[in-house]
Amino acid sequence: MTQSSLVDKAINTIRFLAADAIQKANSGHPGLPMGAAALTYALWADHLKFDPQSPAWSDRDRFVISAGHGSMLLYALLHLTGYDLPMEELKRFRQLESKTPGHPEYGHTFGVETTTGPLGQGFGNGVGMAIAAERMAAMYNRDGFPIVDHTIYAIVSDGDLMEGLSHEAASLAGHLRLGRLVYLYDDNRITIDGSTDLTYTEDRAARFRAYDWHVLTIEDANDVSAVSEAIATAKVDPRPSLIICRTHIGFGLPTKVDTAAAHGEPPGEEELAGAKQNLGWPLEPSFLVPEEVAEHFRSMGNRGAERHREWEALFKQYAQRFPDLAAQFRRTHEGSLPQGLRQVLPTFKPNAKGMATRASSGKTINALAPELPELIGGSADLTGSNKTHIENELPFSSENRNARYIHFGIREHAMAAILNGIALHGGLIPFGGTFLVFSDYMRPSMRLCAMMGLPVIYVLTHDSVGIGEDGPTHQPIEHLASLRVIPNMTVIRPADGNETAMAWMTALERRTGPTVLALTRQRVRELDRNRFASAEGLQRGAYVLADLGSGEPEILLMASGSEVALIIEAGERLASDGRSVRLVSFPSWSLFAEQDSTYQDQVLPPALHARVAIEAGSPQGWERWVGEAGAVIGLQRYGVSAPYEEAYEHLGLTAEKITSTAQQVLARVKEEQG
Repeated sequence: MTQSSLVDKAINTIRFLAADAIQKANSGHPGLPMGAAALTYALWADHLKFDPQSPAWSDRDRFVISAGHGSMLLYALLHLTGYDLPMEELKRFRQLESKTPGHPEYGHTFGVETTTGPLGQGFGNGVGMAIAAERMAAMYNRDGFPIVDHTIYAIVSDGDLMEGLSHEAASLAGHLRLGRLVYLYDDNRITIDGSTDLTYTEDRAARFRAYDWHVLTIEDANDVSAVSEAIATAKVDPRPSLIICRTHIGFGLPTKVDTAAAHGEPPGEEELAGAKQNLGWPLEPSFLVPEEVAEHFRSMGNRGAERHREWEALFKQYAQRFPDLAAQFRRTHEGSLPQGLRQVLPTFKPNAKGMATRASSGKTINALAPELPELIGGSADLTGSNKTHIENELPFSSENRNARYIHFGIREHAMAAILNGIALHGGLIPFGGTFLVFSDYMRPSMRLCAMMGLPVIYVLTHDSVGIGEDGPTHQPIEHLASLRVIPNMTVIRPADGNETAMAWMTALERRTGPTVLALTRQRVRELDRNRFASAEGLQRGAYVLADLGSGEPEILLMASGSEVALIIEAGERLASDGRSVRLVSFPSWSLFAEQDSTYQDQVLPPALHARVAIEAGSPQGWERWVGEAGAVIGLQRYGVSAPYEEAYEHLGLTAEKITSTAQQVLARVKEEQG
């Protein structure tokens, strides 16, 4: 068999494994796998560095299929090259609990680098991976020891490039000259509605050149040699590269090629048979992998395993020369924190004037950063407002990779996707800052972050109408409630500096999902922890600050963040009137929900029905904690433009309102109890 015929057989094996799986499932997207099989083969056969027996090898190249609807392309390659994805799983494509879900899912299938499907996300993730690789290469590589030396590849589609996220991420990638990025653009010119001419006629090559990307064009993506040569050229260019590969969606299909019908529906038995005839492929059996093709793909996996062994030998020598760096490299990739990290947390003395929790967060970041070299992050053009800057750190840039503060620019959507990519890469802990209200721009990426269980930290400041004069457009109302309902998203709204420091520690220790730190713009009272309980209670989500008055509590007041000072003031008023009051700081619903019922009942005694909660936002969800007899003071409207004290007064977010509401609740509960 000639090499050319073997290559053709290998490419057709990819095509028809994908098509057969989609036809068997009667669901899926055959167009991309059939059209992009050749260009992907060129990458995997000639360039991609991977080890199927060790999918998490730190110096592997990353391969992202941003157009996640083409998942069967990836699954076919994983199976053929020796990953733990047996043929039975290909035959169970899109079936319950299979390893081949409709779109790739990180952590579910070996070899899948990120969860994709929402278009543009993989594009942004790859930029984050490239930033992480550059930062870690600067941290760890030494002369003769390139232990971080990999490339980030992706298949991107017309849809990816249309989404606004790709514009933001591409702009930053070009500015930073992320030469480790090589994106293969599946230029098939078809979307669900039909030809891209309906909506998408700009010069894509000119657009990416304007971003300062290196752009190459392949007129026939089935020309494996041309694609491989273009990849080789891209890898040595200092800029990120976009290789525009002219493909034909559903290549081989007799009537559906180059049509929207090839995109999102199975080909049909007759159409699939016609494609096999067109490309000289046996009609039977389905899921055919010729032995010579199987051996060919296995050799790629074996070659990668050998490269991994060579890397391990190099790292062993590296560890002898640079033991401290090697130990740090191992620790950060394992996801463990340095010992004694809690001891460096700042403490904040009692102070009625206090400081904004965004400011105490900034102090905490700078206390942790010297002990936590893996911490990396920045802000979406709000560094001074978010207080995210790391002292004595220059910006991460094209000239300075040995830096860890990232100026993301006004690109919240891209920032969130990039943070996911940094976390997916491994070895670093990413954080990103903006105003809480702008989490609306970040939500798609935040949702995927929670889905993937990535330890990303969001520093979301200006968390309420306490932002004041900027007014309703910048004052978040519904945002805390909307973020709290995202599964596996931990939302923490600390009440003072000591709670903020503990919130950071909680976020760092949480390795199985993201954390939102919702922080104030306005100053808040620093609580006297000799009078009130330790801020360590934050780690359990809610805790008893104090019981005021004598005897068993008659009423319970609870709040998060800046409103904790208000329940203290109201509680003191009620206590002076002879009431027994329990004060509960409630910074995180999800953390509290994780506690056992014994602890929950200690904080919120089931027999104590008189409860009042207050939050400067939507009251939705608080009813779970106040119960049917309780009351929630919140906002069912947008805010106002005024100094924050006046805004709170105008909107009824006051100690007086809490006091009067508590009295009403007490009277109602007493009446109901007879």
